[in-house]
Amino acid sequence: MATLLIVHHTPSPNCQALFEAVVSGATAPEIEGVRVERRAALAATASDVLAADAYLLGTPANLGCMSGALKHFFDQVYYPCLDATGGRPFGYYVHGGNDVTGAVRGIEAVTTGLGWRRAAEPVTVTGEPGKAELAACWELGATLAAGLMD
Repeated sequence: MATLLIVHHTPSPNCQALFEAVVSGATAPEIEGVRVERRAALAATASDVLAADAYLLGTPANLGCMSGALKHFFDQVYYPCLDATGGRPFGYYVHGGNDVTGAVRGIEAVTTGLGWRRAAEPVTVTGEPGKAELAACWELGATLAAGLMD
């Protein structure tokens, strides 16, 4: 069975809403034969990454950057996963108060270094997420999971 690994840092109600929408999309009844694993960024390991077939990342934009928790995740898994995970699909969402540019740039840089292949457009949200942003996160989760169906 294929595995989608969702690695997230969810410190706020806004991030929680985006995370729940992503999980809802990834676990929609139409998605069959895909296991969805959820790991907090500070708990995710290289073993989790190596065991997964695709990745969905979620982070707030803190002081213009991805969260320290997601950066820690990348620091822990980068070299152990570098040669084994190239070409695997990924997607991500970022929430910020007013700007997410630096967080997006950081995620793009690390995932490019890992050789991961972006399988969906990122969802970026500033301020409180509305129906459109939540629907975009649902679609992001569904897209990544559906891409793993046999």
